[in-house]
Amino acid sequence: MSATSQPSTDAEQPTTESKEQRLRGFLAEKATDGELYFKSKFIADEVDLSPKEIGALMVKLSESCTDLEIEKWSYTSATTWRVEPA
Repeated sequence: MSATSQPSTDAEQPTTESKEQRLRGFLAEKATDGELYFKSKFIADEVDLSPKEIGALMVKLSESCTDLEIEKWSYTSATTWRVEPA
């Protein structure tokens, strides 16, 4: 059974990386003119990700992305994110 679990974990990793790269590229493009404020549910269709996926990826990006400043800006019915070039 563990042999079956191992390949599916490996198969998920490249997908996660491509989603992260897709979101990072989108944010970098939208933030070129300055600050960008958004809620995940409003950009979900544009990046072809669910709001939940975007939220999880935003936390990862806020810790690892050096070319963008990312912060949780406010919370009213959903997290609002603030993004600007570093």
